[in-house]
Amino acid sequence: MSNIRFWLPLSVFLLLNACGAQPSLGKPKATAPQELVLQGATTVSTPLPKDPPASCPITLPSDVPFTPPTPYPAKPPSAYVGEFWYGTPELWTMLSEDGTWDSLPLTSDGYTQKVFWWRQGYDMSAEPNPNLSVIGKRLDAPALPLLASSATNARADFGEAMLVGVEIPTPGCWEITGEYNGYELSFVVWIAP
Repeated sequence: MSNIRFWLPLSVFLLLNACGAQPSLGKPKATAPQELVLQGATTVSTPLPKDPPASCPITLPSDVPFTPPTPYPAKPPSAYVGEFWYGTPELWTMLSEDGTWDSLPLTSDGYTQKVFWWRQGYDMSAEPNPNLSVIGKRLDAPALPLLASSATNARADFGEAMLVGVEIPTPGCWEITGEYNGYELSFVVWIAP
């Protein structure tokens, strides 16, 4: 009977230990705003500030602002307070003067944002699905790349534009690049938690 008392608990312990959780090798995903799972290894960073740190080279308005060609407005319409044009006639976008995107909707895939892009002569009736691609990478820590939708179009008080939806897996310092027919435009934005 004393052998059973010794071997039974040891057997149960070994069996439970052998059946323990194994790291997942499935699709990595963001599990929390400041936690990222990559190939089964969890990296937890310190909480991120709402305002961008000095180490994040956010894109800010320059002393010589970009002015789009006609028929586009010289400055973003009044509905877009705190925004500025950034780029060249070949490809430009509208960015926040403080270099941040905050209060973004959060889904299981990350923070979502619509990014509008313009180019001189863009005609949405001739090109309803423009040949625009968008990529993004986090600069201040390891992270999955952002996910971008296929480009579509939009029309508003800012004229006709190309539109891409992005899902950014974690907050932090992100470089986002748009490419349209050989023209590239990059900017850096702080995704606030």
